[in-house]
This record gives sequence, structure tokens and C-alpha cells, in this order.
Amino acid sequence: MELSVLKIDGTESGKKVVLDDAIFGIEPNDHAIYLDVKQYLAHQRQGTAKTKDRSEVAYSTKKLIRQKGSGGARHGSRKAGIYTGGGRVFGPKPRDYHFKLNKKLKQLARFSALSYKVKENALIVVEPFTMDAPKTKEFIQILKNIKAGDRKILFVLPENSQNIYLSSRNLPEVNVKSVDEINTYNIMNAYSMVMVDGVQDILASRIKR
Repeated sequence: MELSVLKIDGTESGKKVVLDDAIFGIEPNDHAIYLDVKQYLAHQRQGTAKTKDRSEVAYSTKKLIRQKGSGGARHGSRKAGIYTGGGRVFGPKPRDYHFKLNKKLKQLARFSALSYKVKENALIVVEPFTMDAPKTKEFIQILKNIKAGDRKILFVLPENSQNIYLSSRNLPEVNVKSVDEINTYNIMNAYSMVMVDGVQDILASRIKR
């Protein structure tokens, strides 16, 4: 598939890039995307939630009523979960939510997400550019020129650029990443994706066929 490369003023540069069908033209695998996104979100969890059970709460251990003969239920102390201030029954405890996925499955998920962006006409390619200093206003104008939209834009660079990153840092709807940092979640969470020319070649060079 071919896409026209835009200049930062929104006009066509006259160059076209050929997107590798093995990356941008596959039949998306929804289950692979689901697993990769699930892993990403699981790895964001701290797993430090903790409540006290009846052996840990500070409360009297005095037996409330005699074991038999009261006509009511048997109770050992007010530490029981049914009482206010008692221990939590089956509450959360610190745990590790990480789980492993195969590299090929993660690659399939990432390429499936990229293919979805192409199918949805949500992928824009711009020619390489630099910014002499962080200028948020200038960066916003570039996004308007190339018609990237105003909702959840993923901006992908061939390599990190401090000035471009700083120019976008105050924009909650823009996520600037280098090609080394993008993942399936970033791609699927964006309404549109802006790719600087050259990113597609880096992705193609790393593909495991």
C-alpha cells in the first residue's frame, strides 16, 4: 500500500511511501490484540492493595456469648467479618499481576493494530522535521495542518526528539513516542496515528518473518 508523505504545512511533498503488507496489511488478529493489551494493563498495576483479615485487626478477642444455649449463632470475637471493625473476608493481598506472552504473539498484535489504523484511514505520514526549541503553539499548528484531528493522537518518531516531546507535553490528547516505545495499547488507544517518514523502514528491518 502507498501513502503520500505530507509536509508539516499540510501540503503533499510529492513523495510516496510503500508500506510493508506484512506489517500494515495483515488480517488483524483481535485475540492477539486483546492479550497484548491485557498484559500491558496488568503490568501497570502495582499489586499493593491490602486489607486486614480477622487475625490482623486490633480488636478484643473476648468471646461475646457462650458457645451454646443462647439461641443465636456461635461467635468467637468481634474480629469476625460480619461485625463493624472486624476483619475483611477474602480481601486483596499484595500480588504480582505480570504474565508472559510470546514475542511472536506480541509482534502479531502490534502489526494487527497498525493494520487497523491503515484500514480505518487513520494513518498519516509526514516528512522528517526538527524543532529548534520547544514550541507548543507551533506543534499544534503542525497537527492542524496535517489534519490529525483533536482526539487521542499518537505521534511516532524514528528516534527521540527532546524539543518535539516538550512541545507536546502540555497536550493531553497527544502522545509522542519513538518507534522503540510504541506498543499495541498506544496504537489502539489512539484515534489517529502520525508517523514520521522512516518509521516504516525501522519496523520492516525488525520484522521476524
